[in-house]
Amino acid sequence: MYVEVKILGLTVDSSSNTPVLILQSISGTDILSIWIGLIEAASIVSALQNKVFERPMTHDLFKQFVDYLNIRVSKIEVTDLVSNTYYGRIHFATGDHSFSLEARPSDAIAMAIRYNAPIFVAQDVFDKIEKGNDAYEMMDKSERGKQWAKILEEMDPDQFGKYKI
Repeated sequence: MYVEVKILGLTVDSSSNTPVLILQSISGTDILSIWIGLIEAASIVSALQNKVFERPMTHDLFKQFVDYLNIRVSKIEVTDLVSNTYYGRIHFATGDHSFSLEARPSDAIAMAIRYNAPIFVAQDVFDKIEKGNDAYEMMDKSERGKQWAKILEEMDPDQFGKYKI
C-alpha cells in the first residue's frame, strides 16, 4: 500500500551541511526526512520556485527528452528503505503503454515537480521508520546528532512551513 505525500519543506542538516527533503503524508500523520545531494536539492528548489535557467539543468534536459518522445511522468514512488538508503521509482505513461524505472527518490521527486505528478511513499517505509529498528538508524551518533534527531522527532509539522525554500 502506498501513501500520497507532499513536499513539506527543504532544510539543511547543520552538522553535515547536507540538504534534507521533508515529505508529509496528505493526511498529515506521517513525515519522512530524506538526506539528498546538493545538486538534487538545487534542482528541486528551482522547480518549486519555477526558475528557468539559460541552459537546462539535468532534470530539465531529461524532461525535454521525455516530452519529445510524448511520454509523461504519471507518478513517483519511494519504494523501500534498506540500510539507510531510500529507493524510488518513476512511472511513465505514453498512449496505451506504461513503464517504470528505478531512480533515487531525490531525482524522482525532481521529475514529479516538473510534471506536477503525485508522490507516494510505501507504507512499509513509514513502518520501518516507526519501528526504530536497524532498518533506519541514525547515521550521526554523536551528541549533536542525537539532539538533531530529537528536534526533528518533536518538531510540529506546521513549523516547517515557516521557512522559505
